[in-house]
Amino acid sequence: MTVPVDDELWSAIGDPVRRRLLDLLLAHGAGTPTSLSDHLPISRQAVTKHLAVLDRAGLVHATPTGRERRYEVDEAQLARAVRQLNEVGKTWDARLNRIKRIAEQIQSQNRGGPR
Repeated sequence: MTVPVDDELWSAIGDPVRRRLLDLLLAHGAGTPTSLSDHLPISRQAVTKHLAVLDRAGLVHATPTGRERRYEVDEAQLARAVRQLNEVGKTWDARLNRIKRIAEQIQSQNRGGPR
């Protein structure tokens, strides 16, 4: 079964700051832009912008808590990302194995052929 790759999802995950935010949220269960910015070398406003990208990709969801929003990882969406990554890995493994076989055939022909 081929899992379609979601470019918006992978674009969101592709940024190192957003991956770090996901790591922090997974480690702590949830967090606000203020609490998360305490663990990063960027401002609360920058954290908020990165969380908005993760939210649009469906990787996190926010719940209003007083004057802030509390973010949590959407585990179903994260599991979907893992499935996609596994599928992409399998596809590349198959491609690399085909390239290896072709290279071995060429090498074998060059050894046995006229020089």
